[in-house]
Amino acid sequence: MKYIGAHVSIAGGVSNAPIEAQSIGARAFALFTGSSNRWKSKDISKEEEEKFKKYCEEFGFTNEHILPHDNFLINLGSPDEEKLALSRQSFLDETRRCEQLGLKYLNFHPGSHVNKMSEEECLDKIAESLNLILPQTENVIAVIENTAGQGSNLGYDFAHLAHIIEKVDNKDRVGVCIDTCHAYSAGYDLATPEGYSKTWKEFDDIIGAQYLKGIHLNDDKRALGSRIDRHESLRKGTLGEGFFEMFVNDPRFDNIPIILETPNPEIWKEEIEWLYSLIRE
Repeated sequence: MKYIGAHVSIAGGVSNAPIEAQSIGARAFALFTGSSNRWKSKDISKEEEEKFKKYCEEFGFTNEHILPHDNFLINLGSPDEEKLALSRQSFLDETRRCEQLGLKYLNFHPGSHVNKMSEEECLDKIAESLNLILPQTENVIAVIENTAGQGSNLGYDFAHLAHIIEKVDNKDRVGVCIDTCHAYSAGYDLATPEGYSKTWKEFDDIIGAQYLKGIHLNDDKRALGSRIDRHESLRKGTLGEGFFEMFVNDPRFDNIPIILETPNPEIWKEEIEWLYSLIRE
């Protein structure tokens, strides 16, 4: 079964996220548990925590299908010691917020070397960060998101993600989220049947299917291999309708959160309905 949703707003508090998700016909959702652009967020009150859990139960959302995202300031591979320390503390705080809400995953962008260290050194630093942070928490799985490879961001090559996983001590506490826009912009040709098959075979061979914990399902404004991160609404970008039909009928993506981050929230309900309409009985 496919669990499709979107990255919904927490305006008014995290407990509004499941309400928002239910209103667009979602079976999964993503959220920020606090600010998306601050190192430290306001604590989640006990009342807000209980409301969040209550609404999730009421609307049938389990932690298997909720994919929270960390804030955008965090760079667990930063060559700057001050920013690295801030990133590690912030990621620890984010992980603890997820624990408080009973969530299983925390999605994050791997990091950037900002042209001050080698790719390998940066990837090692990311793994080192996870090895320091994860033992201070319980249960939450750190889910590494692939990137488009814009600027000095790492994670655009499946080998980068495999490198991090290899260096993480507790493999049960790490996973991967594939963003389809990022993958296409990074050069993985998901748009053609041949490229689609090749991409997922490479994923299985290089990373391992067991590590796939979620999908960000986005169309792409840019061409294959552009290395530019520009999400587009479904059916309006370069991936083509054929890709989405292949994807929703692929059993490899059953029972994991499939999250839209497309740029127009007003049509998320329509996009979700369209995706479900493509599923063949």
